[in-house]
Amino acid sequence: MYDEEEGEEGPKSSFVTYLSEGDKLFDNGEYRKALESYSTALEIQPEDKTCLVARAKCYLALGDSDAALRDAEAALKDDKEYIKGLLMKAEALYSKGDFEHSLVFYHRGHKLRPEVDEFRLGIQKAQEAINNSVGAPSSVKLENKGDTSFLSKQEDNKKAARRPAYQKPQKQTTQKSNKQKPKPKENQKTIKQLLGELYADKEYLEKLLKDEDLIKGSSQTGMAIYELVTDGIQYLDTRTEFWRQQKPMYARKRDKVVARQGFQRQKKPRIREAAADPANYILKNLEEIDQALAEGHAEESLKQAEKTLKTVDSWSEDDVPNKPDVVGNLHSCIGNALLELGKMGDALQHHQKDMDMAEKHNLEDARSRALDNLGRVYARMGKFEKAIENWERKLPMAKTPLEKTWLYHEIGRCNLELNENDKAHDYGERSFAEAQEADDEVWQLNASVLIAQAEVRQGQLEGAVQSFERSLDMAKAQGDSAAEVAIRRALDDVNNRIAKKEKDSRPSSAAKDQKTEEDDKKEPEPEPAEAEANYEEDFDKEDDKEDEKEEEPVKEEAEEPKEEVPAEKEGGASPVPEFEVQEKTDE
Repeated sequence: MYDEEEGEEGPKSSFVTYLSEGDKLFDNGEYRKALESYSTALEIQPEDKTCLVARAKCYLALGDSDAALRDAEAALKDDKEYIKGLLMKAEALYSKGDFEHSLVFYHRGHKLRPEVDEFRLGIQKAQEAINNSVGAPSSVKLENKGDTSFLSKQEDNKKAARRPAYQKPQKQTTQKSNKQKPKPKENQKTIKQLLGELYADKEYLEKLLKDEDLIKGSSQTGMAIYELVTDGIQYLDTRTEFWRQQKPMYARKRDKVVARQGFQRQKKPRIREAAADPANYILKNLEEIDQALAEGHAEESLKQAEKTLKTVDSWSEDDVPNKPDVVGNLHSCIGNALLELGKMGDALQHHQKDMDMAEKHNLEDARSRALDNLGRVYARMGKFEKAIENWERKLPMAKTPLEKTWLYHEIGRCNLELNENDKAHDYGERSFAEAQEADDEVWQLNASVLIAQAEVRQGQLEGAVQSFERSLDMAKAQGDSAAEVAIRRALDDVNNRIAKKEKDSRPSSAAKDQKTEEDDKKEPEPEPAEAEANYEEDFDKEDDKEDEKEEEPVKEEAEEPKEEVPAEKEGGASPVPEFEVQEKTDE
């Protein structure tokens, strides 16, 4: 009986429904409800990696880093290079305060997908957290100055401590223990600095724990208020420890000192920092260049990239071991900024320099990057054959399904512009297949629209309708209203073409039938009575002709055609065949 009731209380809907419900709840900030939906979905499909990553993200939002890490590792169980799983594992490790291991997974994901900003930002914040925790090597300076006599005194105290009769060290220890009594106040001050505005919430929750009448009640959700309060305090304690490890107090004080410095004073230390630590300088500048371009500040990105390139050119390869790669990367950044500014020719030159640097030093990743950018510039310039040529060279270098689906889609678009409709359709199908493998719904939608457009050009209107309807369903599921409107318009246009084609085909057959009827009316069959009357009239005329022939045989040939024409006019019907007339004359 119990088993039956338990079975009835199981999942009552599909996996997709619970997953979509969880996504919507997560977007609305209802993390606990979203967690329940994801967990229910995983009861139906326990090994679905998309849902595992979604639940891990939810755990992370609730502050449960361990549970998030377990789900992330489960998502990577069958596919070690699953991008979303790698990112979530790195984020979970970072949230736990394990910055070194999180840095490893950020680097692993960045190597597989260098275009994903989350990995690049993760590398930066993990390195910064490590430097703040243990100190950067360049910031550690050993100096031998000041009074160092305390070292010898400390050694004498250690020797004196070994003597049993000497009690002074014990007094010192008791004094130290007395000094340590107010330590909790210092800890509270530290916690207040770490928590900031959240410290008031922590104090409020601690006061609630002292109210016995309140904690005995229960909330509307059925969870005891005591548990809610303790969970909140535990979460704040966890955050405090995390922030303590991520940025200790000495690092915060150092940042405050730097923040107080004026603008002009900050410029000079940055130049000295560049000379002291070129790798860190390059990394920071590349990050700022990319961020400025992503935020739409192309001119600012261009200026900083040109300035950084000038600085790197002044360094030797001993200062920058991977100088060719860095220089090529900066040329790529300059080219991207120029492309956003509409300066196609200049952008093409810098991307070509990036390509030349990659070819000269055999840099595979740089070659792939340059081919990608050259294809984009040529496509913007309308030179679609050149764009296809560069992108097809890049295809064997593509490492992930998502990179392939983008390339197939762009090559298909170029072929569509060149009216190579069969090739466009083929590349659209390839793009859709790779997008399905990458589990990327946005690119599935893009590929599906490309297939539909190619089918319209091919004249396969029925197939185009099916492809557009599939695209429309995807746009609805993704909540992309703009795409939905555009697809509806295209679908209406195709349906109108089909209706017009059917309408044009119907009048042609009707007109053909009407023409046949008119032809029948032009040559009507004579009625039996009328035919007989005509026949007798013709017979009389032929008889008269025979009499004339006997009287005037010389004029026979000349008068025969004259006699036939009026006979046809007077009779009003087609002339009688010659063999029938001949039979009548013989009689």
